Amino acid sequence: MSYTFPVETSARHVHLTAEDFATLFGADAQLTVKKELSIKGQFASNEKVTVVGPKKSQANVSILGPFRSKSQVELSATDARSLGLNAPVRLSGDLAGSAPCKLVGPAGEVELAEGVIVAKRHLHISAAEAEKANVANGEVIMVKITSADRSLIFDDVEVRIGEGCDATMHVDTDESNAAGCTSATVGELIKK
Repeated sequence: MSYTFPVETSARHVHLTAEDFATLFGADAQLTVKKELSIKGQFASNEKVTVVGPKKSQANVSILGPFRSKSQVELSATDARSLGLNAPVRLSGDLAGSAPCKLVGPAGEVELAEGVIVAKRHLHISAAEAEKANVANGEVIMVKITSADRSLIFDDVEVRIGEGCDATMHVDTDESNAAGCTSATVGELIKK
């Protein structure tokens, strides 16, 4: 029996600490919810920043909430290259030795010594669903994507078990375009 789940495209975005948000938007500013995300408690905000790299900058980059313990920027490989950043492929939160950048908001600027990554493709899944799918946290799987003209199999998909999330695979915009993903795209788990 196959195990399937939605595939979501994770566009470029920023996670901020409360301190960095205050520097960028002002001490009295609030992070406001634009849209709830598929992981319970997480949201896209109305606030946006500009990410500045050595070659150019990218305006209107969404901030996701809630606040984090470290600020980070998640880009596609194409985004990073166009900004002149050498961003490694990493899971969210794995920032040691990642690329630096500057963030610009309406009230100030923040220099990140590290924090820019290309998000590694991954499957968010609850413990109960992981048991049904017979996968473990940190396990690397393959996922088959069937689309009209660009079907493919993604390798190196890391399983991330956490509560508050239904089984959902996240890919960046480069990967989404390569597979012809739409909002209705479904992935099928393939064990290695």
